[in-house]
Amino acid sequence: MLSEISNRMPRRVRNELRFRPVEVIAKTFVADSFYRIELGGEALVGFTSPGFDDHIKVFFPDTETGVLNLPEITSDGVVWKEGLRPAARDYTPLFFNGIDRLTVDFYLHQSGLASDWAAKAKPGDRLAVGGPRGSLIVPDDYEYQLYVCDESGLPALKRRCQTMQGSSCRLYAFVDEEKGRRYLGATPNVEICWLGSGAMQGKDIAALIAELDNVTLPEQDYFIWLTGEGAAVKQLSDYFILHRGLQADFVRAVAYWHHKPTV
Repeated sequence: MLSEISNRMPRRVRNELRFRPVEVIAKTFVADSFYRIELGGEALVGFTSPGFDDHIKVFFPDTETGVLNLPEITSDGVVWKEGLRPAARDYTPLFFNGIDRLTVDFYLHQSGLASDWAAKAKPGDRLAVGGPRGSLIVPDDYEYQLYVCDESGLPALKRRCQTMQGSSCRLYAFVDEEKGRRYLGATPNVEICWLGSGAMQGKDIAALIAELDNVTLPEQDYFIWLTGEGAAVKQLSDYFILHRGLQADFVRAVAYWHHKPTV
């Protein structure tokens, strides 16, 4: 039994750390929510992203000078030229063609570095990407799978839906239903409960937990994936592990952003 459980555990792999200069090849607007930007360049040769929720660092040029500083990788680690480190954000690699084209979806939201850049991006604009430094390889065919996310997790979820094979797959999405359906496309094997955009906060999580109390969870061969706002993700993770008694190895909880209270 222990060996069977061990064989079903998600496993981590390390990837080569490289910083790759790229440029914008094309941009489209998807589901009234995301800028889908295709990046290209010879530096993408050898890029790999084996985990569905991998993240890469996207480095942006200086907003005033347009200069894009890249580091050197030395025996002592990563060294930034002249101590200048460009602004960066984490993003999920949506699609890689295996050669020199990488697609990333940028969620459109109120003023933010990456969203503002994506809105103005045009072919020829330069960026750099680093990573993914490590990947979590998660079996596709757990008998029971449950996912919770908001818009920030949709690109990873879209990747996952392409390979998901479980007989019972459920998604609780803090996303507008019409936009979410357009973004994800056909998901015949996933039961989706749409919870509305912008609602992944305290009182809404309490309502979700009350609903989850009525859900029968299996004792084995399950995978739980939780992502979105940090405090909400922590609350849900504690619920599944501490209250429902699930094994932490099979509960993947990652904060994609943190709510900042207004002063």
